Amino acid sequence: MKKILNAFMALSIAATLSACGNANTTEAPAENTAEQTQSAEENKTETSETPEVKEETKEETSEEKAEEAAPAETSSEENKDLSGSVTVYMPSPKGLNEKYIAAFEEETGVKVDLFEGTTGEILARLEAEKDNPVADVVVLASWSDGLAMKKEGNLESYDAKDADKLYEDFIDSDKELFGTSASAVGVIYNTTIVENLDADWADFADEKYNGDIALPDPEKSGSAKDFLAGYSSQNKDDWKTWEDIAANGLTIPGANKAALEAVTTGEKAILLAGVDYNAYKSIADGEPLAIYYPKSGTVINPRPAMILKSAKNMDNAKAFIDFLISDKAQELVADAYLLPGRSDITTDKRTNVADIPQFENLDWDYMLENADEISAKMNSLVK
Repeated sequence: MKKILNAFMALSIAATLSACGNANTTEAPAENTAEQTQSAEENKTETSETPEVKEETKEETSEEKAEEAAPAETSSEENKDLSGSVTVYMPSPKGLNEKYIAAFEEETGVKVDLFEGTTGEILARLEAEKDNPVADVVVLASWSDGLAMKKEGNLESYDAKDADKLYEDFIDSDKELFGTSASAVGVIYNTTIVENLDADWADFADEKYNGDIALPDPEKSGSAKDFLAGYSSQNKDDWKTWEDIAANGLTIPGANKAALEAVTTGEKAILLAGVDYNAYKSIADGEPLAIYYPKSGTVINPRPAMILKSAKNMDNAKAFIDFLISDKAQELVADAYLLPGRSDITTDKRTNVADIPQFENLDWDYMLENADEISAKMNSLVK
């Protein structure tokens, strides 16, 4: 009897809905039949519920696909209003800068006008242009030089995307300097002249190294300048070591590139305070070089990226800083043998931050105050 009643009710409902001309008539009877059947026989509803389950699954799948597509839409949304250009001053490596520009232009559509030079050349250009600033973003190879620009009040504060992933010491408290990459200095030597070497800094005053040692010009190399200032900070203005090293036939061939070339060609056997990423790149290219970091420590120098307050393309400048901190740019940094600025990224191409012995408790304020004087004095000992 129950089966007859159920069938009669289902036919009645179907006829009513058909007369109304409802466009969803294929789903409505199943849902109502399910409700009536559930009231009469709770254990016989699987077939009636199946369309609902399929419909829910379809809706969930659509939602999941929408969520998966969201990141790409967000990235496009962030850059959709950008246009025009941004002027950037950056130091080497040249290959890295070219890859930066290509990736940023592709991602944003913003053209990058680049001036590439040493830290000294960049600072000289900024000084020459101070009455009519051109640069929007400046990157230097010297953290202390970045601090000097901050002290002069030239920098724009910016809450950059993912800046919290940078090493704690690679960003200042006012969010004006962003160490998106870094280098350290070590001892680089020519393995065709010196088979193995692990001497500490003070050891190079020994007679056995006489005439074999070189140093980058600290008045041209920001890395060498910060190293000497860091050494002086760590060792309480002890000049005896460097006076003895200078008297032991130390030469200063030029900035980083020229100094490394002197050791690569065998003109000199050992380079003190050589920039490490240059050495790693040369070794990968097959040059007879090796590098190590003396056990008493060295300076890891964040390379500050900064937005000038005078930037004419402020939105593009901020986008460029965000890009330098991004996953893509940090991968390019690692591929160029530099230290990534982010603490969550390491590389197998070189020694990482955690494995480099560093001078403890570096006083960057002292270094900023005294770096130029220390560099000039070092040069006076050699010339």
